[in-house]
Amino acid sequence: MVSFSGNELIAMIASFLWPLTRILGLIAIAPPFGNNSVPMQVKLMLGVMLALIVAPTIQPLTQADPMSLTGIMILMQQLVIGMAMGFMVRVVFAGIEMAGEVIGLTMGLGFATFFDPQTRGRSSAISQVLVLVATLLFLTLNVHLSLFSALIESFNTIPISTSLTMGFSFQKLAIWGEQIFIIGMRLSLPIVAALLITNIALGILTRAAPQLNLFGIGFPITIGVGFLMLSMTMPYMLLPIENAFQSGMEAIQSLGVTPPLSIPPKSSP
Repeated sequence: MVSFSGNELIAMIASFLWPLTRILGLIAIAPPFGNNSVPMQVKLMLGVMLALIVAPTIQPLTQADPMSLTGIMILMQQLVIGMAMGFMVRVVFAGIEMAGEVIGLTMGLGFATFFDPQTRGRSSAISQVLVLVATLLFLTLNVHLSLFSALIESFNTIPISTSLTMGFSFQKLAIWGEQIFIIGMRLSLPIVAALLITNIALGILTRAAPQLNLFGIGFPITIGVGFLMLSMTMPYMLLPIENAFQSGMEAIQSLGVTPPLSIPPKSSP
């Protein structure tokens, strides 16, 4: 008969609970797993399966009661780390959504909005299309496998400990937020430039022929040019989106705080 002491049972629960918390924090935020359309049971089962695989491979944890103050602090730290990793993936999709919003507003489709279950708000139709394409690329390029690989590797770069610093760089997380605007402008700039030229041409045409109704011909032309440019540039969006996903995975892997370089002492003359 197999028997466990109280301390061994607590250590087994802690070695499973703390990795599970980090994994569930990532699954709750990172698209497409964090989407509200994904059932909660599926998220929980995926997190438990990953935790069962990861828990035996990580380093021995500090002997701490999960119900003590130290154990609760470790639990909150793992939740923050997991949510931060999921947030870095969410930033990439937010940049793609921003590109769709900019394109839709420039085309004149700002009124065509739909309910977005991910953000629980309104988003434009172009933004929804780009997010769906990005989600398909996310799964086709096996980025979700790279994400799980980076998550498992994070237990070595950011080990579970009782330290308040926890080997995690919040500065890198804050700087990564600028990628929303960088990705959004890179994807939308060709279409916005074409629509800008179209609007300039319409302005010159209206100036030359004032009897033309700008509102009658302007919106159909800008919407038509927008859809034409979107269909022409869609194949070329694969590489920028793939690079954005790759940068996101590299950013997740570099979340650990790198130790400062030691400066050798000067030799005396």
